[in-house]
Amino acid sequence: MEPIRRAALVQATIAEIGAAGSLDVTVGQIARRAGMSSALAHHYFGGKDQIFLAAMRHILTEYATEVRAALAETTCHADRAAAIVRGSFAQSCFAPATISAWMTFYGRAASHPDTLQLLHLYQRRLRSNLTHALRGVSADPVHDAETMAALIDGLYLRAALSGSDDQDACAAALRTLNTLIERQP
Repeated sequence: MEPIRRAALVQATIAEIGAAGSLDVTVGQIARRAGMSSALAHHYFGGKDQIFLAAMRHILTEYATEVRAALAETTCHADRAAAIVRGSFAQSCFAPATISAWMTFYGRAASHPDTLQLLHLYQRRLRSNLTHALRGVSADPVHDAETMAALIDGLYLRAALSGSDDQDACAAALRTLNTLIERQP
């Protein structure tokens, strides 16, 4: 039962953050949405911060699944880089509750060391994956990966906050990627 209850609490946390638009929710609200007592939620996670981190790990796992699915269809480095971009703008990343969780995640990273650590992990993996994908098609894969990672995060935030089409954001990132690749000698 423990894995089922933990998963229910994670889903409830994402839903509550989505409903509130922030982490201005209580463990009691999360537990009620999950159909259990707040004491049980505290038993499994210890507190709201730990439940939130578990929820973000879940969202990051879903994101990684989207990227892996896009990568499975590739045959060359340039296609791999484009697949990472497409995975970063997948429909699942733009669910309203997921957007609220990401916004909360970025905001909390400034004042919560555990959240900052998880954010840095996400950023390192994104840069590393992009660097690997850009080898052989970029004269400076490390610099270009950093540029693309920043662009992905920035375009995601802009699209999520403006309610604009996620496909427009993806297309803008792909245009930049193509520019970086085409400028190679």
